[in-house]
Amino acid sequence: MPNLLVLGDLGHAPIFGAPCDVIVKNGATVHQVWFDAGVETDEARIAELEQGFRRDGLPNLIVGLSAADDIFTRATPFLTVVFAIEIVNALDVDSGWTRLLLALGGITVMLVALGLLNLIRGRRFLSVPNRVGNTELVAFVLVPAVLSAAFQRDAWFGLTVMVVNIVVVALTYVVVGFGMPSIVRWVGVRLFDQLGASVTVLVRAVPLLLFFSLVTFFTTEIWQSFTAPGPARYWTAITMFVLLAMVFLSVRLPNVVKEVQADSDVGAVPLHRRERLNLAAVALISEMLQVLFVSAAVWLFYVVLGTLLVSAEVRADWLTHAEHVVWEIAWFGERMQVTTELLRVATGVATFAGLYYAVTILIDPAYRDQFVDSLTEELHDTFDRRSEYLDLIERREVGA
Repeated sequence: MPNLLVLGDLGHAPIFGAPCDVIVKNGATVHQVWFDAGVETDEARIAELEQGFRRDGLPNLIVGLSAADDIFTRATPFLTVVFAIEIVNALDVDSGWTRLLLALGGITVMLVALGLLNLIRGRRFLSVPNRVGNTELVAFVLVPAVLSAAFQRDAWFGLTVMVVNIVVVALTYVVVGFGMPSIVRWVGVRLFDQLGASVTVLVRAVPLLLFFSLVTFFTTEIWQSFTAPGPARYWTAITMFVLLAMVFLSVRLPNVVKEVQADSDVGAVPLHRRERLNLAAVALISEMLQVLFVSAAVWLFYVVLGTLLVSAEVRADWLTHAEHVVWEIAWFGERMQVTTELLRVATGVATFAGLYYAVTILIDPAYRDQFVDSLTEELHDTFDRRSEYLDLIERREVGA
């Protein structure tokens, strides 16, 4: 039986921090077991912490986050669907089978090219790329644009497709790179806690908001203003309200980030620029969801109120065109109607209410303090894990 060297509890390895109780054979093996166990332990913990950062909507806390390896690869299914839809849209089937076959030939050439690129990078021919770099993104932008211009015989249409694809790539980078879906989920779970923290401004703002909106809701001008324009002009106006609200909410984001960073224990390493931008995105979406909640409540209130009190005869006097009934309800022997025009007016009033609430929380000092305190408390655990994560990264680099 070979000799065993029993060293008892050796604590932690000098570099990787892996505890070790019993080491086999000889002193030379001791350090190797230390080293292997430490690497496995630290790497597993690093992966766990990085997954936690993504779950909290703060992926930019990850050291060395790469657009090609970590961002666009996660968006590969979405980009693939968009690419396929644009290729199909570029086909001019009515012009005959010749162009359809040429289009299919072009798609085949692209698939072969991507397969060869996989082989060059040491992957299987039909494997899903584990890295979406400049080559793949250029193909995503240019191929549908070129096919659209060729088969539709319209260079401007092809240029439009190219611009749209560039916008899609940029939005994908922002949405995935800053963890927008995770931020929405993270904030959604804590929405009512944050609303509870801002109950003071809610109590002050909502009654005044409902009073003025109630006065304007039962006026001919409001109904005609929101129902007479066509869909393009109407939704452009609604979008303008939403963008204005986002602008107002964005004004104080730099100060929010500074206050959260000052009030939080972020460790010895201050937040970098991308980390601060990611934190600003968390704050912005948190406030936007609060505004959205208030707007949705106002919208539901006016849909119900309009259904109950604004009869078909009154709407006929107010409107300049025939209305469209979406839903008819029997209520204690009476017929009530939910119309497209009612939904339009309720949406317009609710959007303006959201803009008003956004301005209110911008200028209310009590809300600002409560919001920063609430966000700081929620992120306390995340920043603790960041400190641990940076220590592990530094220890890995020293070991390497």
